Amino acid sequence: MNIKNTAASFFLLLSTAMFSQEIVENNEILKVEPKLSYLDSIKKTFVKNEIASRVDSLWMKELTHLDLYNNITDDIKNNNIDDKVDYELPTELLKERLAAMDAKSPFNIEYNQGLENMIKSFLKYRKKSFERLMGISEYYFPLFEEALAKQNVPLEIKYLAVVESALNPKAVSRVGATGLWQFMYQTGKQYKLKIDSYIDERSDALKSSEAAAQYMSNMYKIFGDWDLVLASYNSGPGNVSKAIRRSGGQQNYWNIRKNLPKETQGYVPAFIATMYIYEYHKEHGIKPDRAVIKHFATDTIRIKKQMSFKQISDLLDVPVAQLQLLNPSYKLNVIPFYHDENHFLRLPQDKIAVFVSNEDRIYGYAEHELNLREKPFQIAKAIAARDTMNYTTKRIMLPKTKYYKVKRGDNLSEIANKYDVAVSDIKKWNKLRSNAVAYGKSLKIISKESVVRTVRIEPKVKTVPLEPISESLRAAISEVKANKEEELASNPERKNIEYVVQKGDNLGNIAKKFDTTLTDLQQWNNLSDHNIVLGAILIVAKNEIVISADKVSSSSFKKKDIASVSKKEAAEYCVKKGDSLFSIAKKYPGVTISDIKKWNDIRDGYIKPGMKLKING
Repeated sequence: MNIKNTAASFFLLLSTAMFSQEIVENNEILKVEPKLSYLDSIKKTFVKNEIASRVDSLWMKELTHLDLYNNITDDIKNNNIDDKVDYELPTELLKERLAAMDAKSPFNIEYNQGLENMIKSFLKYRKKSFERLMGISEYYFPLFEEALAKQNVPLEIKYLAVVESALNPKAVSRVGATGLWQFMYQTGKQYKLKIDSYIDERSDALKSSEAAAQYMSNMYKIFGDWDLVLASYNSGPGNVSKAIRRSGGQQNYWNIRKNLPKETQGYVPAFIATMYIYEYHKEHGIKPDRAVIKHFATDTIRIKKQMSFKQISDLLDVPVAQLQLLNPSYKLNVIPFYHDENHFLRLPQDKIAVFVSNEDRIYGYAEHELNLREKPFQIAKAIAARDTMNYTTKRIMLPKTKYYKVKRGDNLSEIANKYDVAVSDIKKWNKLRSNAVAYGKSLKIISKESVVRTVRIEPKVKTVPLEPISESLRAAISEVKANKEEELASNPERKNIEYVVQKGDNLGNIAKKFDTTLTDLQQWNNLSDHNIVLGAILIVAKNEIVISADKVSSSSFKKKDIASVSKKEAAEYCVKKGDSLFSIAKKYPGVTISDIKKWNDIRDGYIKPGMKLKING
């Protein structure tokens, strides 16, 4: 009995395993590959570099935040360096360190109580800020040193960018100074920094550093003292010159400091305090943050078509925040393409390799995205057969309103990138006054969406030329019209003249054939458009005398009768008041206005009473 049970259990387990395997195999057969998007299909064909860099997006956001700039700016503006700060740093030790710094620097680094207070204030309240700044400076300082060395400017000037902008290329002061070196608009233009709707080179690390080095070099030629050069950079050379005169001609910064603007009084001490902390950060327990990207790990490539940061981010898997950090001069997160200028994109070196290997595909994707945008005044047109009405479908871009509920940690910039819209538009749609947005708030987003619409296409009617009317028939019809009054007297009844639509006819050639207008034909026949049907009977003249065929036949107007008209002697007509060339031509059968103008050498059609005209018909 036990053997039977054991055998039954074995076969049950075996059949279960086989059944499970069959299910797995069937599942594998039925597995369907998901359809790839256009973007994914492009990226799937990319030739990728083996070395892939992992970028910490939180670190990139850290580099683009403005809180460091705001904190240091407030310290320089509001700190009173005459107020003592309680911090454990022996004065004698500080004097020794300052003397060591002075020995290897062209700046006048001398101990004074104000400088000690500024250094202790930074160490007490801004230690964490300097840890972050030292991480960022690993990227920027090599750029600064290269530009400063070219102009033979002291390399210590690099610390000035920490004081000016806290190393944030997007920093903008309350008076509009912009970028790492805080150039004003006119000063930036003076030093050939490009500023337009797309580009602001005051935020470009390389070009603005070159401009700053040139400025420093020019100011040193004027003052001959690097401390005064720093003061002039902050307050302008005019204010420094005034302070020198008010101080009785003294030219040492510390002697004229009280006569400088309030912000400049703390400016040079803040610069020297920054230099001290960078020099002795280890002694004060300051541990620099890491720099994800350093200058030597990036490269540039020339852009051949306009592209947005979002397109580049989607294609290369580079965070938009990183692109903003590496390319801060592009104000709208768009790299423009001008035919007369070159614009460059800075990327990590491994991403440059991917870009270069797949340029055609990348630009093809950019072109595809551009074609999806709404075009102005789009009208769908097609050729349709006559007497039919066709319909076609067309893909168009229509606005669509969506709502996004703000999550914890969201900001307007990220939401704008998500929906490929501008931050200013989100603020306008939701009547926001600042970039702050409350958690849980529903934001209105208006985006463009590609949809298919059915469009009706009007038929294009083929025009068939009419055969020209013979001269004899034209003369005969003119003769009948000339005798219209006699016809009315003998037969006062008026009738409508009708015409049967022939193959190839349209309203245009019928109107021309019967010397009328399209508007009259539509009105007489109650037509809403220009479409007519083969075989339809149309009224082509309203309340006219019916001209029978015999009146225009060859029996009524023989060739010899028509020929005899041309043999008559030339007549002469004296123009009366109220006459016109049209009324005169009407008096003579077969005579046209152009004939009278030719016979009498009239060019402008002007005639006056008493004028004698030759009539040769």
